Amino acid sequence: MSFGDAPGSLAGASVWNAAPMADAHPHDAADHAEVPVDPTWLATTWFLDHDHPAIAEFVQRHTGHLSGEDPDTVRARAVALFHAVRDGYRYDPYRTSHAPADYRASAIVGTSSTWCVPKSVLLTAAARRAGIPARLGFADVRNHLTSAKLSARMTTDLFVWHGYSELLLDGTWRKVSSAFNIELCQRFGTKVLEFDGTADALMHPYDDAGNRHMEYVASRGSFDDLPLEQILATFREVYPSLPDGAVAGAGADAAGDDVFH
Repeated sequence: MSFGDAPGSLAGASVWNAAPMADAHPHDAADHAEVPVDPTWLATTWFLDHDHPAIAEFVQRHTGHLSGEDPDTVRARAVALFHAVRDGYRYDPYRTSHAPADYRASAIVGTSSTWCVPKSVLLTAAARRAGIPARLGFADVRNHLTSAKLSARMTTDLFVWHGYSELLLDGTWRKVSSAFNIELCQRFGTKVLEFDGTADALMHPYDDAGNRHMEYVASRGSFDDLPLEQILATFREVYPSLPDGAVAGAGADAAGDDVFH
């Protein structure tokens, strides 16, 4: 299947770009009322291909011991998958690809390093495989802790389309960022992001020393599948100095950036 044939890449978009993340959380008003489950949030898509044997094996390996559908067990499965993606895949912002096939969950699961969007795709697909309704969320963020080499390439500290997962637990949407692995956080002196299934887990605004770390600027909405064409189009607009909007494509090793090794 070609990327042009990928179903639902823009499905379920709930866009509220104009609202700053710090001041507006559109799901918060509904947090006290249980959200009915839409079958779309459990469905297999071209990108979220959780019917693939590699995804089935990944989910079984990390959650096979957590059987049962009581709320505590479901939350435990979500937490287990979060840790598996957060620390099982080294964060590498140089791994940007323009090949749609590289963004399928079944391809991502076989890698060792990648960046926030593929990691959110994998966590979202794995959650659906584990019976947890899930979708993708995106925001523009200012990352105040980055390498000098990456800043020079991007010429800005604005990271557009930062990806995270949204998991429906206990009838409430929880926003979960699995981007930064624990080793990277320790290297930067940044608080390790934890998730217990009862609250959002988005990047901390400050590091351990009280310096600015991550600032959520504006949301790009919630999506039932990966809006890759929109993401890459925005990259070309925001990062015109980079080849086709890509940071590198070959990884931190090829870029010579020791920070992300």
